[in-house]
Amino acid sequence: MIHFENVFVAYNSQPILTNVSLEIKPGDFVSLVGESGVGKTTLLKLIYFDLPPDEGNVSIAGFTSSTIKKKEIPKIRRQIGVVFQDYKLLDDKNVYDNVAFALHVTGVKRNEIGKRVLRVLADVGLSHKRDSMPEELSGGEQQRVVFARAMVNDPIVLLADEPTGNLDPATALDILQLMKTINSRGTAVILSTHNYELVRKAGGRIIQIKDGKVSEIESI
Repeated sequence: MIHFENVFVAYNSQPILTNVSLEIKPGDFVSLVGESGVGKTTLLKLIYFDLPPDEGNVSIAGFTSSTIKKKEIPKIRRQIGVVFQDYKLLDDKNVYDNVAFALHVTGVKRNEIGKRVLRVLADVGLSHKRDSMPEELSGGEQQRVVFARAMVNDPIVLLADEPTGNLDPATALDILQLMKTINSRGTAVILSTHNYELVRKAGGRIIQIKDGKVSEIESI
């Protein structure tokens, strides 16, 4: 599903990722680990075509970085859910509209939007908060809205970039359980984090970035 072939990325002439070859299969749960600044976010940006590799190829769902056309990028991004540490919710829209916005921009019909939004809000346990504004929610609830928005297009893979970085340990575990539930339904999940305790509880594959190299490890 996701394939890296001899990928090299540099920033200001400094190598960030070097000769990366990697495969992520449908239904995988992958924890992407490494210290801050080693290239975890860079690797995720390569997956959703926000950054082209300097060398090598990244392929996902039939699209390849070396041949994809600019007009095709929005199409593949609709198959990728992305969750960030800093929620990026629209402050002037309620919970329902924040999630629905992801469907409006892709031209989904109104009656279908309603069905999908209510379904994903139920999945993340926020049906009762549909009319609430972001400022009325806790940090954990805001992050659940972000997960709902990421999942409303039924993506093949969910990329979570430090999704628990602003949360207390108990809430972080709740968010981890949500990711595991999403994964159990068939969506591949890539969790980028430097929270090793979270990784130990996550199970699945562990991929480490260190000194520009990417390797799969058994445990941390």
